[in-house]
Amino acid sequence: MADRKLHGEGMLTEAGRAEWDSRNARASALADSPYKKDFPLLAHKPDLAFLDSAATAQRPKAVLEAQKRFYEKMNANALRGLYQLSVEATEAIGASRAHVARFIGLTGKKDARDIVFCRNTSEALNLLAYAYAPTVLEPGDEVCITVMEHHSNLIPWQQACRAAGAKLVYMYPGSNGIVEESEMRAKIGSRTKIVSAIHVSNVLGVANDVKLMAQVAHENGAVMIVDGAQSVPHFPVDVTDLDCDFFAFSGHKVFGPMGIGVLWGRHELLDAMPPFLTGGEMIDAVSEQDATWAPVPEKFEAGTQDAAGIYALDAALTYVENVGFDAMQAREGALVAQCMRRLGELEFVRLIGPSDPALHHGVVSFNVCGIHPHDVASILDMDGVAIRAGHHCAQPLLAHLGIDSCCRASFAFYNDSTDIDRLIDGLQHVWRMFNG
Repeated sequence: MADRKLHGEGMLTEAGRAEWDSRNARASALADSPYKKDFPLLAHKPDLAFLDSAATAQRPKAVLEAQKRFYEKMNANALRGLYQLSVEATEAIGASRAHVARFIGLTGKKDARDIVFCRNTSEALNLLAYAYAPTVLEPGDEVCITVMEHHSNLIPWQQACRAAGAKLVYMYPGSNGIVEESEMRAKIGSRTKIVSAIHVSNVLGVANDVKLMAQVAHENGAVMIVDGAQSVPHFPVDVTDLDCDFFAFSGHKVFGPMGIGVLWGRHELLDAMPPFLTGGEMIDAVSEQDATWAPVPEKFEAGTQDAAGIYALDAALTYVENVGFDAMQAREGALVAQCMRRLGELEFVRLIGPSDPALHHGVVSFNVCGIHPHDVASILDMDGVAIRAGHHCAQPLLAHLGIDSCCRASFAFYNDSTDIDRLIDGLQHVWRMFNG
């Protein structure tokens, strides 16, 4: 992907402007958000334009109340007690596990057993790199990832390849920011044992065709791992349709608590893997010199889990289902289109990523000419605008784009056009401070 193709597109063609205006016809509906009242932090800070949901989303009141309710009414160590309170906690975790399975497209009665709770996407991917990779990687083998990966889906594979004497191979995106089929087939081959790719880029906002990537991986005898941290909050995911072998995401990005993540894997693969962490609750039997493991998923859930967080994740998924992905996608798409149009009208702003707003899933990255992103973010913060600035844990991608860092505004359905107004006003303030 040439540098000029993915940034420096601040000016819009007339046809492009007309298309964006057409997509933004519902702009009046964006003037106010009917959802902000559901989010206590946003309700308590009406002057805040929170545009950093790709880093962590806000939590609705229903999630905060669920977490509190667990501690007030069913606080006990799940799985370890035969008394009623512990049974209730165990049942709550079981119900959440089953809900997560349904949420990512699994409908079988036994599918919930293949949902492993962990702290976040990073831990889920590390689990695979340290527990699965050593069972399949040998010297000369290859692991294939994209240059777009968040460091959480890059560093674990660097380490796994180094330990096994394997090679880490990169796929590069095309001019639209997406890895194309020709690149997949050029990089995934007979030596490839693992393909691991981000579903949606946290910098460009584009969605890779991980279903096609899984097909190419399977044609070459490799397994497909999908980092769904940025996709699950924005559109429906069906792991059966994607035909991937593992899928990971974080609760805090889908309006749930921090500290809860999910790993799903095909049962036969999880069953054959050794545990990642050892200790309490993940064992079947222990002698002085040996131990046998509990079945999946307990085998991968050593120690006391964040039961309240797991219970609150259930509430977060219910909230998302009640809002509906159709409504979420329509609103987020219109917000992104409006933001890109407004930013494109500022001569000192350069957009990063494809010019078509329909390719951006909640993320708009940009730079202000001659002003470091950290300075931009700091001054915007003084104006009550929260954006992310830096390398976004994706340094290889930014190096590929020919930049060191950038600004990122990321949207959720609770945002409104007022947030965009504040961003634009804040950027004009930034420009005046540096240029008079």
